[in-house]
Amino acid sequence: MKVTVVAGNPKPQSRTLAAGTLLAEKLANRPVGAGVEHTIDVIELGSGLLGWGDAAVNNAVRQVQESDLVVFASPTFKATYTGLLKLFLDQFEGGTGLQNVVTVPLMLGAGPAHALAPDLTLKPVLAELGGTCALPGLYLRDKTFAEDEALDAYVQRWTPTVNALVSIRTTSG
Repeated sequence: MKVTVVAGNPKPQSRTLAAGTLLAEKLANRPVGAGVEHTIDVIELGSGLLGWGDAAVNNAVRQVQESDLVVFASPTFKATYTGLLKLFLDQFEGGTGLQNVVTVPLMLGAGPAHALAPDLTLKPVLAELGGTCALPGLYLRDKTFAEDEALDAYVQRWTPTVNALVSIRTTSG
């Protein structure tokens, strides 16, 4: 299973990236700390996100499109995902840009007020881009995400679905 994490935090090497990587490792049945094939810390793409044709951005898009499972992680800003992540998602073709990619929306925040943000704001965009959005979004507290029981409950509940969807993807194309 080829796994990628996309973190749309304006701070490089953020807790958002760490949370996305942790979730991706667990959903892919990998030991914590084993890593994933690709991590895309969107802030590192810089001004290439502001136009079309940047080589680093195109490479990042290709890595996502060639993945079986992608965790899209963002901090919660103004009750939604970051504009930085939006700039990256704008690089994908509507309807087909994430075709055959199992996508998982993950958002971190300071408290429970925006717990529905992954499903209400990020998941519809991933679906619009053609992602397979069978899993609900996950919202975690940014300072305690690694110890949050909701993370392990989510992984236990949804790992079989991820495995089934990836199996279908790899056998059909």
